[in-house]
Amino acid sequence: MTAEYSKPLNRRLFLTGAAVLGSAAAMPALAQTVEGSTEMLPAAGDQVRNNISSFRMLDWQSYFENTKKGAILVDITSRALHFWSEDQSIYRLYPTSVPLSEELTRRGRTEVVEKVVNPSWRPTPSMRERNPEWPEVVEGGAPDNPLGTRALYLSWTYYRIHGTHDTRKIGRRSSNGCVGLYNEHIQELFDMAQVGTQVLLI
Repeated sequence: MTAEYSKPLNRRLFLTGAAVLGSAAAMPALAQTVEGSTEMLPAAGDQVRNNISSFRMLDWQSYFENTKKGAILVDITSRALHFWSEDQSIYRLYPTSVPLSEELTRRGRTEVVEKVVNPSWRPTPSMRERNPEWPEVVEGGAPDNPLGTRALYLSWTYYRIHGTHDTRKIGRRSSNGCVGLYNEHIQELFDMAQVGTQVLLI
Protein backbone atom coordinates (compact mmCIF):
# COMPACT_ATOMS: atom_id res chain seq x y z
CA MET A 1 0.00 0.00 0.00
CA THR A 2 1.43 3.36 -1.03
CA ALA A 3 0.16 6.46 0.75
CA GLU A 4 -0.78 9.15 -1.77
CA TYR A 5 -1.05 12.86 -1.03
CA SER A 6 -2.71 15.46 -3.27
CA LYS A 7 -1.71 19.09 -3.15
CA PRO A 8 -1.90 21.19 -1.13
CA LEU A 9 -1.00 18.97 1.79
CA ASN A 10 -3.33 19.20 4.76
CA ARG A 11 -1.09 19.94 7.78
CA ARG A 12 -3.15 17.92 10.25
CA LEU A 13 -3.29 14.96 7.86
CA PHE A 14 0.45 15.22 7.24
CA LEU A 15 1.33 15.31 10.95
CA THR A 16 -0.96 12.36 11.68
CA GLY A 17 0.56 10.44 8.78
CA ALA A 18 4.08 11.23 9.94
CA ALA A 19 3.32 9.78 13.37
CA VAL A 20 1.98 6.62 11.79
CA LEU A 21 5.03 6.35 9.55
CA GLY A 22 7.37 6.67 12.50
CA SER A 23 5.71 3.81 14.36
CA ALA A 24 5.32 1.57 11.30
CA ALA A 25 8.72 1.94 9.68
CA ALA A 26 9.41 -1.80 9.62
CA MET A 27 6.31 -2.62 7.55
CA PRO A 28 7.09 -3.65 3.95
CA ALA A 29 4.21 -1.66 2.50
CA LEU A 30 5.54 1.66 3.79
CA ALA A 31 6.22 4.26 1.14
CA GLN A 32 5.04 7.81 0.71
CA THR A 33 4.08 9.37 -2.58
CA VAL A 34 3.84 13.03 -3.48
CA GLU A 35 3.04 13.58 -7.15
CA GLY A 36 3.00 17.00 -8.72
CA SER A 37 3.48 18.74 -5.39
CA THR A 38 4.93 22.25 -5.44
CA GLU A 39 4.59 22.82 -1.70
CA MET A 40 7.83 23.47 0.15
CA LEU A 41 8.80 20.59 2.42
CA PRO A 42 10.93 20.70 5.59
CA ALA A 43 14.64 21.31 5.05
CA ALA A 44 17.37 19.22 6.62
CA GLY A 45 18.00 21.54 9.55
CA ASP A 46 14.36 21.84 10.62
CA GLN A 47 14.40 18.83 12.94
CA VAL A 48 16.91 16.77 14.87
CA ARG A 49 17.33 13.43 13.11
CA ASN A 50 18.00 10.81 15.74
CA ASN A 51 16.56 7.60 14.34
CA ILE A 52 13.83 6.05 12.22
CA SER A 53 11.22 8.11 14.06
CA SER A 54 12.42 11.16 12.10
CA PHE A 55 11.35 9.52 8.81
CA ARG A 56 9.79 12.46 6.97
CA MET A 57 9.42 14.20 3.62
CA LEU A 58 12.21 16.52 2.47
CA ASP A 59 12.72 19.21 -0.18
CA TRP A 60 15.21 18.33 -2.95
CA GLN A 61 16.44 21.94 -3.18
CA SER A 62 18.20 21.57 0.17
CA TYR A 63 20.46 18.88 -1.32
CA PHE A 64 20.69 19.19 -5.12
CA GLU A 65 21.21 22.02 -7.61
CA ASN A 66 18.74 20.37 -9.99
CA THR A 67 16.94 17.08 -10.57
CA LYS A 68 18.43 16.27 -13.97
CA LYS A 69 18.01 12.51 -14.58
CA GLY A 70 16.33 12.33 -11.18
CA ALA A 71 17.78 12.58 -7.68
CA ILE A 72 18.16 10.08 -4.84
CA LEU A 73 18.92 11.16 -1.28
CA VAL A 74 19.82 8.50 1.29
CA ASP A 75 19.62 9.69 4.88
CA ILE A 76 21.66 7.21 6.93
CA THR A 77 20.46 8.61 10.27
CA SER A 78 16.76 8.45 9.39
CA ARG A 79 17.26 5.21 7.44
CA ALA A 80 15.27 6.62 4.56
CA LEU A 81 15.67 6.99 0.80
CA HIS A 82 14.09 9.91 -1.05
CA PHE A 83 13.58 9.98 -4.83
CA TRP A 84 12.57 12.92 -7.04
CA SER A 85 11.91 12.47 -10.76
CA GLU A 86 13.61 14.81 -13.24
CA ASP A 87 10.44 16.85 -13.79
CA GLN A 88 9.70 16.75 -10.02
CA SER A 89 6.24 15.33 -10.61
CA ILE A 90 7.09 12.17 -8.64
CA TYR A 91 8.44 11.96 -5.10
CA ARG A 92 8.94 8.72 -3.18
CA LEU A 93 10.08 8.08 0.39
CA TYR A 94 11.18 4.56 1.34
CA PRO A 95 12.47 2.95 4.55
CA THR A 96 15.92 1.38 4.16
CA SER A 97 18.55 -0.72 5.82
CA VAL A 98 21.86 1.08 6.37
CA PRO A 99 25.45 0.07 7.20
CA LEU A 100 26.15 -1.66 10.50
CA SER A 101 28.78 0.83 11.60
CA GLU A 102 30.35 4.17 10.77
CA GLU A 103 33.44 2.43 9.43
CA LEU A 104 31.29 0.70 6.81
CA THR A 105 29.39 3.91 5.98
CA ARG A 106 30.24 6.14 3.06
CA ARG A 107 28.74 9.59 2.55
CA GLY A 108 28.89 12.02 -0.34
CA ARG A 109 27.84 12.35 -3.97
CA THR A 110 27.79 9.58 -6.52
CA GLU A 111 25.44 8.42 -9.29
CA VAL A 112 23.75 5.36 -10.71
CA VAL A 113 26.10 3.76 -13.24
CA GLU A 114 24.30 0.48 -13.92
CA LYS A 115 20.88 -1.12 -13.37
CA VAL A 116 20.74 -4.90 -12.94
CA VAL A 117 17.74 -7.24 -12.72
CA ASN A 118 18.32 -10.27 -10.46
CA PRO A 119 21.96 -9.34 -9.75
CA SER A 120 24.53 -11.90 -8.69
CA TRP A 121 26.14 -11.21 -5.32
CA ARG A 122 29.83 -11.56 -4.54
CA PRO A 123 31.23 -10.67 -1.12
CA THR A 124 33.93 -8.01 -1.16
CA PRO A 125 37.47 -9.00 -0.13
CA SER A 126 36.96 -7.44 3.30
CA MET A 127 33.69 -9.36 3.75
CA ARG A 128 35.45 -12.60 2.85
CA GLU A 129 38.18 -11.79 5.35
CA ARG A 130 35.63 -11.28 8.13
CA ASN A 131 33.42 -14.19 7.02
CA PRO A 132 35.54 -16.82 5.25
CA GLU A 133 32.64 -19.29 5.35
CA TRP A 134 30.58 -17.14 3.00
CA PRO A 135 30.18 -18.40 -0.61
CA GLU A 136 32.20 -16.76 -3.37
CA VAL A 137 29.03 -16.02 -5.32
CA VAL A 138 25.25 -16.25 -4.96
CA GLU A 139 23.57 -16.28 -8.35
CA GLY A 140 20.84 -13.83 -9.27
CA GLY A 141 17.32 -15.02 -8.59
CA ALA A 142 18.37 -17.24 -5.66
CA PRO A 143 16.06 -16.83 -2.65
CA ASP A 144 19.04 -16.18 -0.37
CA ASN A 145 20.66 -13.57 -2.65
CA PRO A 146 21.50 -10.55 -0.44
CA LEU A 147 20.85 -8.13 -3.34
CA GLY A 148 17.22 -9.14 -3.77
CA THR A 149 15.53 -8.73 -7.13
CA ARG A 150 17.07 -5.46 -8.39
CA ALA A 151 20.22 -3.39 -7.85
CA LEU A 152 21.32 0.11 -8.74
CA TYR A 153 25.12 0.09 -8.97
CA LEU A 154 26.81 3.30 -7.88
CA SER A 155 30.06 4.85 -9.13
CA TRP A 156 31.69 3.84 -5.83
CA THR A 157 33.16 0.33 -6.05
CA TYR A 158 31.09 -2.28 -4.15
CA TYR A 159 28.29 0.16 -3.25
CA ARG A 160 24.72 -0.57 -4.30
CA ILE A 161 21.14 0.41 -3.64
CA HIS A 162 19.38 -2.94 -3.79
CA GLY A 163 16.52 -5.10 -2.63
CA THR A 164 16.53 -7.70 0.08
CA HIS A 165 14.67 -10.93 0.73
CA ASP A 166 15.30 -10.51 4.47
CA THR A 167 12.67 -7.94 5.38
CA ARG A 168 13.85 -7.85 9.01
CA LYS A 169 16.81 -5.74 7.89
CA ILE A 170 14.77 -2.75 6.77
CA GLY A 171 14.80 0.13 9.23
CA ARG A 172 17.94 -1.23 10.89
CA ARG A 173 21.72 -0.93 10.81
CA SER A 174 22.21 -4.26 9.10
CA SER A 175 24.30 -3.94 5.92
CA ASN A 176 27.98 -4.12 5.05
CA GLY A 177 27.86 -0.74 3.34
CA CYS A 178 24.99 -0.87 0.85
CA VAL A 179 21.50 0.60 1.14
CA GLY A 180 18.73 -1.99 1.15
CA LEU A 181 15.03 -1.66 0.30
CA TYR A 182 12.08 -4.01 0.32
CA ASN A 183 11.98 -5.81 -3.04
CA GLU A 184 8.70 -4.14 -4.03
CA HIS A 185 10.26 -0.73 -3.35
CA ILE A 186 13.53 -1.33 -5.23
CA GLN A 187 11.49 -2.59 -8.19
CA GLU A 188 9.54 0.66 -8.23
CA LEU A 189 12.67 2.78 -7.79
CA PHE A 190 14.51 0.73 -10.41
CA ASP A 191 11.86 1.58 -13.00
CA MET A 192 12.05 5.31 -12.21
CA ALA A 193 15.81 5.77 -11.81
CA GLN A 194 18.14 6.12 -14.77
CA VAL A 195 21.80 5.54 -15.44
CA GLY A 196 23.09 8.95 -14.42
CA THR A 197 20.57 9.58 -11.65
CA GLN A 198 22.23 11.70 -8.98
CA VAL A 199 22.77 10.08 -5.57
CA LEU A 200 23.68 11.77 -2.30
CA LEU A 201 24.28 9.89 0.96
CA ILE A 202 24.19 12.00 4.12
